[in-house]
Amino acid sequence: MGAIEDVYEDLDADVSEDEFRAAVEEKVEQMGGLADEETAAMLVAHEVADREVSGIADIEPGMEEVKFLAKVVSVGDLRTFERDEEDDRDEGRVLNVDVADETGQVRITFWDEQAEGAAEELETGTVLRIAGRPRDGYSGVEVSVDRAEPEPDADIDVALDGPRSIDDLSLGMSGVTVRGRVLGVDDVREFDRDDGSTGRVANLLLGDDTGRVRVTLWDDVADLVTEVDPGDGVEVVDGYVRERDGALELHCNDRSAIDPVEDTVDYEPNATPIDTVEIGDTVDLAGVIRSADPVRTFDRDDGSEGRVRNVTVQDQTDTIRVALWGAKADAELGPGDEVLFADVEIQDGWQDDLEASAGWQSTVVPLADGETAATDVDDEEDPTGLDAFADGDGPTTAADDGEDAPATGEAVEFTGVVVQAGDPIILDDGQRTVTVQADLDVQRGETVTLEGTLEAGRLRIDGNG
Repeated sequence: MGAIEDVYEDLDADVSEDEFRAAVEEKVEQMGGLADEETAAMLVAHEVADREVSGIADIEPGMEEVKFLAKVVSVGDLRTFERDEEDDRDEGRVLNVDVADETGQVRITFWDEQAEGAAEELETGTVLRIAGRPRDGYSGVEVSVDRAEPEPDADIDVALDGPRSIDDLSLGMSGVTVRGRVLGVDDVREFDRDDGSTGRVANLLLGDDTGRVRVTLWDDVADLVTEVDPGDGVEVVDGYVRERDGALELHCNDRSAIDPVEDTVDYEPNATPIDTVEIGDTVDLAGVIRSADPVRTFDRDDGSEGRVRNVTVQDQTDTIRVALWGAKADAELGPGDEVLFADVEIQDGWQDDLEASAGWQSTVVPLADGETAATDVDDEEDPTGLDAFADGDGPTTAADDGEDAPATGEAVEFTGVVVQAGDPIILDDGQRTVTVQADLDVQRGETVTLEGTLEAGRLRIDGNG
């Protein structure tokens, strides 16, 4: 067996021996006799191996050429276009085909004669062996096809019809349909492009029983956010998957749509336990509101007025203050409400405590009673967790704690930390929370001892309300 055959024998790639031998001979000729057949064969083998990808998820723009197996998910319409004036060829033809494997989905593009043939022969479910050049296309990564041949003996396990679940999304997918529940909606924003034109963008947060994803809508489709409300079930049609700050996003352009669905879409928050967060993390936090301060206004450096509101949220592991900025400061939140804060940044807060910042990229998602209970902490071992709020309608009061709690109308002495200063004052001693009806000068975080009469969970100080 010769040198070329030896190298080819060890090559795990989709190329015939005749193709490999021809490539080696061409390499020897290119190098002008500086390489013998064995060296040239090893160089060609390395180049061929670099073009093989283990799955669609590995395809990136800028790769010289890729080869992969994929199943046809959908076949677009054959379109024609006018070439540039200096190109004397007839009008061009193009066909877009979405293909997928177990790692993801990508759009492949056929041109001219290949496009005509593919339009006549391809059908959903066909498995293709594809060679082509990746590029950054209009809807994410696309592969311009050099060669594509049916591979009838190959089997690729991907769904062909219906919407995908959120955890099925992977980078580079296009033509994606996802069904979910609208968790939050942002306003349409304008921005200036490099060419001087004005663009428009809006975001909504979508969740299902497998996770959540931020949906970004560009230009003409940005107004679709005005047609949906938090809690609506929708189907996002013909989106494409991009990555931003390490997280996947579903993007929509003028070919996309958002359609209402009548079926109820379940959503389970998959939040980070508060006691595990660290400075610099961007996380989801879910829990019960323990206290909510009034909205404060302040002057920005540019002279505009800003708005911020601080709330304290508790899960079954710990509590943390969340700063709500801008329009999020107006969210209707109060003690006892269950809520998800999505994409909040953990910062160094007041008195060196950690604090979560909910800015423009964050979403405030009101949750139904009990939705935040799905964490990995044993409620019985954590009396200050979510069970401290009883049925979720408000803070647990001293009158709700069973045999050890004072009877209604009994004079009591209560020592606790001020978790809300103002009207009303709310105190918490780590076991129970009471609302104080009194005009007192206290500050949040201060420990105070008060004597009064407990009535229906409210501590009334003599001479006050």
